[in-house]
Amino acid sequence: MNIDSIKNGIVIDHITAGKSMKIYHLLGLDKLECSVALIRNVTSRKMGKKDIIKVDYDLEIDTDVLGFIDPDATINVIKDGIIVEKKSIELPEKLTNVVFCKNPRCICTTEQELPNIFTLTDREKRVYRCLYCETKAAE
Repeated sequence: MNIDSIKNGIVIDHITAGKSMKIYHLLGLDKLECSVALIRNVTSRKMGKKDIIKVDYDLEIDTDVLGFIDPDATINVIKDGIIVEKKSIELPEKLTNVVFCKNPRCICTTEQELPNIFTLTDREKRVYRCLYCETKAAE
């Protein structure tokens, strides 16, 4: 398989195998007009298998979304065919309108103008809970 290199854009690397499609949709990459390559189950010495997303366009990535789905992923910024920056991702402390409360009685479900806010309550287990009703977020 041959995937062309990109001149200017980003590469999201070290994605846990199988999570690239979720990242692709939640980051809105399906709406871009540029070339986007999704490479799944690539052999990796460090991870065994991993996914990679290449975007042939210089755009800002919502690191909260990426951190929620896969905090071990990395972002490489490419300029003129060279990696000029590597960004590590972390679990965000707070998520706003990334995941939505499943509790039908929660105020953010009944009051549509309120944002869905989830806070990190257990870093080790990667648990987020609704700020208003404490319902656990589903990944």
